[in-house]
Amino acid sequence: MYSLPYVAQQIVNGLTLGSIYALVAIGLTIVYGILRLINFAHGDLLMLGAYLALALLVNTAVPLGAAVLLPMIVVGGVGMLVERLAYRPLRGAPEVAMLITSLAVSSILQNGTVMTLTAQPRAFGLSQSLTALNQVGGVGFSTLSALTVGAAVALMALLTLFVTRTRVGIAMRACAENLRAARLMGININQVIAYAFAIGSALAAVAGFMWAGRFGQIEPFMGFLPGLKAFVAAVIGGIGSIPGAMLGGYLLGCAEIFFVGFLPPELSGYRDAFVFALLLLVLLVRPRGLLPTTTEREG
Repeated sequence: MYSLPYVAQQIVNGLTLGSIYALVAIGLTIVYGILRLINFAHGDLLMLGAYLALALLVNTAVPLGAAVLLPMIVVGGVGMLVERLAYRPLRGAPEVAMLITSLAVSSILQNGTVMTLTAQPRAFGLSQSLTALNQVGGVGFSTLSALTVGAAVALMALLTLFVTRTRVGIAMRACAENLRAARLMGININQVIAYAFAIGSALAAVAGFMWAGRFGQIEPFMGFLPGLKAFVAAVIGGIGSIPGAMLGGYLLGCAEIFFVGFLPPELSGYRDAFVFALLLLVLLVRPRGLLPTTTEREG
């Protein structure tokens, strides 16, 4: 029988991991909602964010907030550049063409990083104040874990306000519902799509900092697995739905931690297989996810 503090500890660990998945899944689902593009290069933007944050922390005296904010701006710009050079010329082409292009972009980002920075893993060290373990009611968590959950919730709340209260956000929702009608209404869809890539890429950069801080090292291929799991989270929640991406991220993070924490240790090596088994189960029961979009996009 597991004690209450042990159960609470696993919930805290699951929420921390789920916050990272949710941020990456939101970026995936924003782009998919407008373009119906599964951007497999999205996880590599997470990797770029982690490398930029490490460069700032090691080579400059910027405060922690700047080491998170500056990579968000730079990676957001990279996302816009990738959309302009790789995806916009293929707009209107079969969806499989854009899917293959996203795999090519992923390979370019990964191998470009290997060629410029080598494939050697690098330690991602943070200050003792961030990594120190805090104890509350028998539950241990680092300051970084608390900041991860808090920052993720704050960013999700700000994004929700953005897409419901601003002109650009409302235009993004209009494009997601009917791209052709949005164009006829005078919406600059190229600009809206560029903003969608920028926002999703910036969130991936934040997730990269959180992921690197959690595991303590970075390497050029680190974005593949969290990117793939975030895609699973987006599908579970209902891809194309921002609330669904949030829900899917937290459910997947908690489910993965619970699988390791409550089952025999010899099964922990199968945690990744469990993630995809969970995806299959959800698709069998709820093919459109737990919180699907309410309308089918036309155009």
